[in-house]
Amino acid sequence: MFSLSPAFVDIASPNPRSLLDQARSGDAEAFGEICRQHEARLLRQAMTLCGNAAAAEDLAQETLVEAWKCLRKFDGRCQFFTWLCAILLNRFRNSLRVRRPALAADPGEGVESGPDQLLAQQERSARVRQCIAALPSKHQQVIFLRFYVDDSLAEIASALGCSVGTVKSRLFHAMEKLRRMNLHE
Repeated sequence: MFSLSPAFVDIASPNPRSLLDQARSGDAEAFGEICRQHEARLLRQAMTLCGNAAAAEDLAQETLVEAWKCLRKFDGRCQFFTWLCAILLNRFRNSLRVRRPALAADPGEGVESGPDQLLAQQERSARVRQCIAALPSKHQQVIFLRFYVDDSLAEIASALGCSVGTVKSRLFHAMEKLRRMNLHE
């Protein structure tokens, strides 16, 4: 129904609120424009979770289809992209219940030079992902939205339907659990 284009095209578009209102009234073209505005970021977030381009594309596509189905539930208390990321996380978690994919290297790795540094960086990154995957889902959500999506605490609270205090608490407890896991083992 909604396809992801191979490259992000920045088109001068109508007012985002107007597009959202049109999409809510059933205008698939308006929703397609909204998707085009967010597709590159959504694919990056999916790639961060999956570590595999094909799986990331599938996850992003499933997220957009799900967003279209429940668009009327978007209440505007958070940014639309934050809401999309919450759907992305739920879809990803659901896929993990069916199968546990191996954690792959982050697409942004390789900043350090030399094969030894690259290998060490990939090993650290894989260890961090393993530790995050071992956290309860409520802690995984706040870690992902805060550090991978870079949402504010208020945006996270809106996306998850809880208070900012709850987000702070979950973030604190998640970080404490990660420290106790001793990421340097």
